[in-house]
Amino acid sequence: MDGPLAGHPWRRYAVLGDSVVQQPGGFAELVRDELAAAWSGSIGAGPGLAFLNLGRRNLRAAEVRAMQLSPALAFAPDLALVVCGANDAMRPGYEARADAVDAELAGIVRPLQEAGARVITVSVFVMREYPRLPAWLGPGFARRMALLARRTNALAAALGTVHVDLSDHPAIGDGEALTGEDGLHGNAHSHRIAATAVIQRLAAEL
Repeated sequence: MDGPLAGHPWRRYAVLGDSVVQQPGGFAELVRDELAAAWSGSIGAGPGLAFLNLGRRNLRAAEVRAMQLSPALAFAPDLALVVCGANDAMRPGYEARADAVDAELAGIVRPLQEAGARVITVSVFVMREYPRLPAWLGPGFARRMALLARRTNALAAALGTVHVDLSDHPAIGDGEALTGEDGLHGNAHSHRIAATAVIQRLAAEL
């Protein structure tokens, strides 16, 4: 089948992380559909692609590692998407914890790489402001999310992941609506943008 991922080598795709990747129909699954279509000629996790999404809401990076790494390794993926850290960064005081968050992310990525998986990491969209979020998150929320993105970019470079940086995507500057009703999580439009970026980055690996 023609397409950006035609002829790709991946047959076992695992997803680890928080609500960013948990969302049904979100970008993790849109990437799955493209991977599966390249094997089976139809949309969905067909017989040519095994898929496991371990993503769960509200988890910090340490919790993702503690709860999801072992089942992910047992699945034996050859491709893994890891997205976490936002639940750490959203809380005041993240700056003092950032090294520990980086260590947890590295503690997820490295074992997957050592087990033979190509690992995708993502720095998520960072809005200029988040007017609908509760006041307890503080005025520094966008600043903390931008710091998470910069640190994730640097860590991805050091670890050699397939990395996608969405934190300063042109759609943000263009004022496109990228968040849903809660003013924080991505809407369908942002998930399509993210999926396209990941697929293009994977295609560059072929």
